Amino acid sequence: MSVKQRLPLADYKEALSEELKRILNYWSQYAVDEEYGGFYGKISNDNQVENTAPKGAVLNARILWSFAAAHNLNAAYGLDLAERAYQYIRKHFLDKTYGGVYWTVDFEGRPLDTKKQVYAVAFTIYALSEYYLAKGDEEIRDHAITLYHDLVKYSYDPQNGGYLEAFNREWQDMDDLRLSAKDANEKKTMNTHLHVLEAFSNLYRIWPDTALRSKIQELLSNFQEHIVNSETSRMTLFFDGFWNPKSEIISYGHDIEASWLLLEAAQVIADDQKIAELREVAVKMANACLEGIDQDGGIWYEQKRSEGRVIKERHWWVQAEGMVGFFNAWQISGDQQYLDVSLQNWNFVQDAILDKENGEWFWGIDENGHLMDKEDKVGLWKCPYHNSRACIELIKRII
Repeated sequence: MSVKQRLPLADYKEALSEELKRILNYWSQYAVDEEYGGFYGKISNDNQVENTAPKGAVLNARILWSFAAAHNLNAAYGLDLAERAYQYIRKHFLDKTYGGVYWTVDFEGRPLDTKKQVYAVAFTIYALSEYYLAKGDEEIRDHAITLYHDLVKYSYDPQNGGYLEAFNREWQDMDDLRLSAKDANEKKTMNTHLHVLEAFSNLYRIWPDTALRSKIQELLSNFQEHIVNSETSRMTLFFDGFWNPKSEIISYGHDIEASWLLLEAAQVIADDQKIAELREVAVKMANACLEGIDQDGGIWYEQKRSEGRVIKERHWWVQAEGMVGFFNAWQISGDQQYLDVSLQNWNFVQDAILDKENGEWFWGIDENGHLMDKEDKVGLWKCPYHNSRACIELIKRII
């Protein structure tokens, strides 16, 4: 690597280190709910707290992961906020009667929406595993393993493979399986499978169980055989129970995110054959995502092929995943265009997505280049996970 190449990377790493501090400082300063415990369920774009908003399992798990992962990167980051998140999850979100986690609790911590969304259970496993790496408390690992067994027992599809999307509190079938209102009501989704894979991989780091390893290998095969189209290198988002595709939407953010998470999972279990295969897949997926890059370096949200249009909003999480995914493609291939895209994407984030006045990242920029100021700064979906993870992942990768 030339001196010319090293200098931008050194600057990139330094800038990301500073940004990680700012992200964590925001959540420490503004998100802690001193009155009712845990963290606020909703803060508006201009930092107005809605202190009676419901509190989500995904938000709290992602807070736990972010502060634990920051500590695991640099012990100078304390664990006070991670411990706060852990205790709140343990006390309020874990369903001690039926297993799994509640989707939401009310602002005082009482169960609200008690459905078992597999996506939320997966994120809790992911976060608990990261916190165990930081704390080493066997109780934390036991909770993660118990949730893993819940998913295998209730959600795993032994006939067709993969994991079913959602259940009621007692793990019985329900009519509305959707993760959010914009999603298709289908039995299997790319999004849930991606984060089950992510969760199982992180769990394997602290519990290298043989059966768990097999489940990770099977999930990788699910992606290779059903989810990632080998011809287009794009993912299908929704499926019925038999893996029949039920969507034609292209999600640029999920495609670039999966490009590096699939490879990471293969690396965690040290499966050399999968590693070799998924290195190729990662670069092909990143290459397919190049069409979603705007002239300003931002990455578009998605393409609705059935309608023949591109949704040119640029959401915060898509940019965070792009920074990592294109950097990963450059590391594998050595192709400078991927590194350039990662750097350009970070420049776009600095110019348009960072809230330089109030802190954290804005939700995004709309198709007309305007701030999406009606969206949350903190909410069921607006969490510190994508952006803190991008910083942490790239800091670790830049030597």
